[in-house]
Amino acid sequence: MLRSSLLYLSRQQRIFDFVKNVDFARKMASRFVAGETVSTALEAVAQLNAKGITASLDLLGESVFSEAEARETGRQYLEILDRIAERKLQANVSVKLTALGQDISDALGVEVVREVLERAKQYNSFVRLDMESSAYTDRTLDTFEQHLYPDFPANVGVVLQSALRRTLDDVDRANALKCRVRICKGAYLEPERVAFPDKADVDRNYVAAMHRLMEHGNYPGIATHDEVIINEAKRFAKERGIATDRFEFQMLYGVRRDLQEQLVRDGYRMRVYVPFGSQWYPYLMRRLAERPANIAFMAGNIVKESLHR
Repeated sequence: MLRSSLLYLSRQQRIFDFVKNVDFARKMASRFVAGETVSTALEAVAQLNAKGITASLDLLGESVFSEAEARETGRQYLEILDRIAERKLQANVSVKLTALGQDISDALGVEVVREVLERAKQYNSFVRLDMESSAYTDRTLDTFEQHLYPDFPANVGVVLQSALRRTLDDVDRANALKCRVRICKGAYLEPERVAFPDKADVDRNYVAAMHRLMEHGNYPGIATHDEVIINEAKRFAKERGIATDRFEFQMLYGVRRDLQEQLVRDGYRMRVYVPFGSQWYPYLMRRLAERPANIAFMAGNIVKESLHR
């Protein structure tokens, strides 16, 4: 019921029109979203860079339903890459294929994302293809493998989710390609036939995938706020002689900033996923709806961080 309510609220433009003018709501959103403009996002990146933290910028907005919208989103990503280069910031970008036209046609999505990749290649930068629900897993990986990675092996990578039962096979597939992977748990509420329903199984699958990526992969991104898993990554790296420059930890903007900074002090690489844009309200509501336990997770991390300061 909570999930349905959150999804309903995410679609209510009138509520967004009201909430976006409420100071408290905007303040809460600003904890997890780096403003509405490229300029505010770049300033957030500059502040992270000053602490030795790199970033991945994500322009908020998911599936589009017109070619004009898809091409406009692609144009905005070109601008983001230009402005990152102008300011000499340590950042790359994350994109959703549905935001670049995949739901209109695979061909359009490929065309638009290739334009973004051409610009990234010009700057020796990098584009991460975010993974969406399991309905898109095969389409995303096939597009990546057949149409993008062969021409941009140094400039594009994918995301895999340990919640999915198939992920260890996908990790082996990625390692064989020698492509870059971000491993995360996955926030989508999936049917049991394709995903593990129990957190313990998701975590177990995450650690198994993480081990394979750290030992045999190409500079994996270990995306987690789970200190147990982070400590296991450290232990595994030490045991297998894996240098700290062969992988990086990744976290969400505004979550466990204390832990982000501590990992940097300890000599590990850290990248923060920085979402921004005018669609911050639906973004937050959908993230909470995908897994309502995120409400407690976010609140708990704010409290935990405050206690560490």
